Amino acid sequence: MKHKDPQVDKETAAKLEDFRKSVNADAEDVIYRIFPSKIVELQTLIKSTSSPSSLFHQSHAAGSTDLTVHPPPNSPNSTAEPDKKKRKREAGEPNDHVLSDTQHARYPNVFHTNKHLLLVNETLKKECEQLIELTDKVKLWINLTMPKIEDGDNFGVQIQEEVLSELHRSQESGYNMRDGIRQNHLNRAKICSKIIKYPHLEDYTLALREHDDKQLYIARQNLSDLRNVYAVMMDILHKNITKLRSPKGNNGIGLY
Repeated sequence: MKHKDPQVDKETAAKLEDFRKSVNADAEDVIYRIFPSKIVELQTLIKSTSSPSSLFHQSHAAGSTDLTVHPPPNSPNSTAEPDKKKRKREAGEPNDHVLSDTQHARYPNVFHTNKHLLLVNETLKKECEQLIELTDKVKLWINLTMPKIEDGDNFGVQIQEEVLSELHRSQESGYNMRDGIRQNHLNRAKICSKIIKYPHLEDYTLALREHDDKQLYIARQNLSDLRNVYAVMMDILHKNITKLRSPKGNNGIGLY
């Protein structure tokens, strides 16, 4: 007795087909409209960095680093030695209270972050997250257009796999740039902690200035990297769009 293969019900199948169509439409929009516009947008932003009014202009580095070691909050005139004993968190006490607790910190002095770099990083984070989101749409479309696995006539599938690898590398670039912001805060915090502990050593303050100067320089380079990623993705997608849309289509014509 033959068993029928299980099938998706008609209503769900119709919704899935609508989903596939929307994925296709989104990918086409990304490839032919959004990617080119992002290249132009980032190129314009890169050119604007030569103007002193740009957030990314190097002239902002000198004045954006605050080297002042501020006294603990709520006790601006306190000269008492900090309590060396660490207070244990009481049961039920929220974690954020402990994280912002300078009263029981070993070195309670406050060192402010670089406010200008925060603004620069917000722009970069937005760009990285947009790159990741757009790349996801194209990757999903290519994966859904892949034919079933079978022997022979796999040239188009190989092209799809190569393009997917390039898209994955582009997405990783976005993740790495995004994560670099977190790492920069950690590195800066280490230098600031040294300044609080050893305020008489000038090299730590110079190191902080150089760190902030470097971060502004890297931020401008990241803009160029993002533009290049879009340009490479658009180029490889446009050149191989026929095989991406129909990996098995007309492959046999060249054999006769």
